[in-house]
Amino acid sequence: MAIKDALRVALPVPLRRTFDYKLPSSAAGVVPGCRVQVPLRKRSVVGVVCAAHVRTDLSARKLKTVSRVLDQEAVFPEPLFRLLLWAAEYYQHPVGEILHVALPVVLRRGGSLQPARSRHWQITAQGIEALQTLAKRSVVQRRLLESLKAAASDGLGDGDVRFLADRAQPALARLVTRGWVTSTESDDHPLLDAAQGARPRLNDAQSQAVARINASLGRYTSYLLHGVTGAGKTEVYLRSAAEAISRGGQVMVLVPEIALTPQLVERFQHGLTGKLVVLHSGLGSRQRHRAWWAARQGAADVVLGTRSAVFTPLERPALIIVDEEHDASYKQQDGFRYNARDIAVKRAQQEKIPVLLGSATPALETVENTRRGRYRLLVLPQRAGGSAMPRVHLVDLKSVPVHNGLSAPVVKALAGRLEREEQSIVYVNRRGFAPVVLCSDCGWQGKCRRCDASLTLHQGSGRLRCHHCGAARSAPVSCPACGQQGLYHVGEGTQRVEGELSRLFPAARVLRLDSDSTAGKGRLEQALSSIHSGQADIVVGTQMLSKGHHFAGVTLVCVLNTDRGLFSFDFRASERLFQQLTQVAGRAGRGSRHGDVVVQTMFPEALSYVQLNRHDFDGFATACLAERRAAGYPPYAQFVLLRAEAHQQETPMRFLTSAATTARRWLNQHPVPDIRLMEPVPSPMERRAGRFRAQLLVSGTRRGSLGEFLRHWLAELETLRLAGRVRWSVDVDPLDLY
Repeated sequence: MAIKDALRVALPVPLRRTFDYKLPSSAAGVVPGCRVQVPLRKRSVVGVVCAAHVRTDLSARKLKTVSRVLDQEAVFPEPLFRLLLWAAEYYQHPVGEILHVALPVVLRRGGSLQPARSRHWQITAQGIEALQTLAKRSVVQRRLLESLKAAASDGLGDGDVRFLADRAQPALARLVTRGWVTSTESDDHPLLDAAQGARPRLNDAQSQAVARINASLGRYTSYLLHGVTGAGKTEVYLRSAAEAISRGGQVMVLVPEIALTPQLVERFQHGLTGKLVVLHSGLGSRQRHRAWWAARQGAADVVLGTRSAVFTPLERPALIIVDEEHDASYKQQDGFRYNARDIAVKRAQQEKIPVLLGSATPALETVENTRRGRYRLLVLPQRAGGSAMPRVHLVDLKSVPVHNGLSAPVVKALAGRLEREEQSIVYVNRRGFAPVVLCSDCGWQGKCRRCDASLTLHQGSGRLRCHHCGAARSAPVSCPACGQQGLYHVGEGTQRVEGELSRLFPAARVLRLDSDSTAGKGRLEQALSSIHSGQADIVVGTQMLSKGHHFAGVTLVCVLNTDRGLFSFDFRASERLFQQLTQVAGRAGRGSRHGDVVVQTMFPEALSYVQLNRHDFDGFATACLAERRAAGYPPYAQFVLLRAEAHQQETPMRFLTSAATTARRWLNQHPVPDIRLMEPVPSPMERRAGRFRAQLLVSGTRRGSLGEFLRHWLAELETLRLAGRVRWSVDVDPLDLY
């Protein structure tokens, strides 16, 4: 007999469905969006209620009962809850996993909705005396007492004691009972005070942009703020955010990477008045929970964070800002493969508020949306403060030799800057010392045992590392195959260029900025501080240098080895190359002195380099969009990539072949002329992290019909015999076809 009063619950499992449960008689008032703890097979999991009081076809005997109702109110505001359900439909991802991702870790584990206040611990006089006689077997208690004694009157916080011992809390409870330790509640909170300082004068273009954004507060409008590098986009963000806050609203600001967070936090703290909270993956789970709660309750006026912050609940949403909107870091590359920029636009639409996308090199999809009138264009054509765009010089490597990656024109330009006590950037988009290690006698090459990739030599550690799976091993002194001494190091990474610059300019202060040199707490902030304070003469770095940083003392940027971007199989490669070149070139000449950019290339006639030389983004975008329209590529079609991987080489291809057969069968029964189904192929890097990979590309020109096809197709794929023998996923709007 069917039951008419069940709960429909989304669980964090890889199934595109919800589960029905019975509400216990002792519980009442359950609403969609609240969390419940339920039994699932032999374990207990936390789920989110999607619907209450629904009819289920399960019999009373089969319908399990909710173990515990965790919330008396919805965790998500109603517009955000609708957004998450929309995302499940659009990205064809299990709704339970999406709702799970949108929650802080503490809430995923069944913790209280409101974060508990942390405690501060101090040792008492009795505790100091007890240390002398404490039994040796009381290892945890002794460690805690000794650490508290060393901390003296400062004491230790919850995070400190958890770091000292796994079982710190039970031990602390015993110490408190004995009177050896005391505790007080800490009034710590994640809110940062923002106090407006002196504001720079806006130019006409900035003023017009701010006026248009402010006029749209209270209704949905999508804006593209397209300004040249150094045009003062951040000041436009600040003025618009300040107006939204003055009207009682909250502002969400997204940045692509943690590296940009300290700089933007500082700008916002000095650019407006209010409370600011930061959300990114570098925070601990308790810190993120407190920041999430401050945003949800409306205590934070500005929420500034990276990709996942787009799901943060707001009590009074008024404006969303997406800085460097073109950046690929906004795309999640595993699990729930969403694009935070696109989610932000949809969220603004549902919240009925404006969204501002800012970039000097907008994504071509964004450009096309602007040309079609879906987004409104705001242009900042000149640099703020009157500084000129840098001069671009192309060095043709067909006629100029290089040594350890550096040509004579680059060395000469760097020497000139050192003489004038100006700063330079050398852009090398490869970490390590050399990307290829080989034997010139027998041809042996250092290859990853788990990936179809070469190992990169990291000279400082003497290790060969795979930049795809992270595997590492000691670098051989002689060839493992033939015993030849002295292996050949091909190509230049940041470490090799750093060493060559230190040799050429021994008196110069050379600083390397990449993910290796900045690993560790505080090292990135320390490196950026050194650049800003003028303590570095030459900065060697990767893409970390190209994204939004304002280095007033930098007057020269040298670009070494970006030609490989011209020959990628990925149709987005030229777009990314132009974006990288423009962004890193834009670090030069942002202060009072004129800037220069020197680009080494074997192909100075390539479109990316020609248009960079002219600072002509519009011309580049027009040419690329014409090519994509002719080829039927995004933004003139939508791509969906079905990926599969397994330990056996043939299994992914067998699964995808079955998937293609299933798709064709459905399309024959439901003809949709605009959907194209490609043949399954091995991924360009077929083996990665010990697993063989393959992919199947689907495209369509109408989102509605493509979405309907995907719903039926993926439901059938879950029933295939091979589906349980591979790890498979679907990527809607993929950025990388590998």
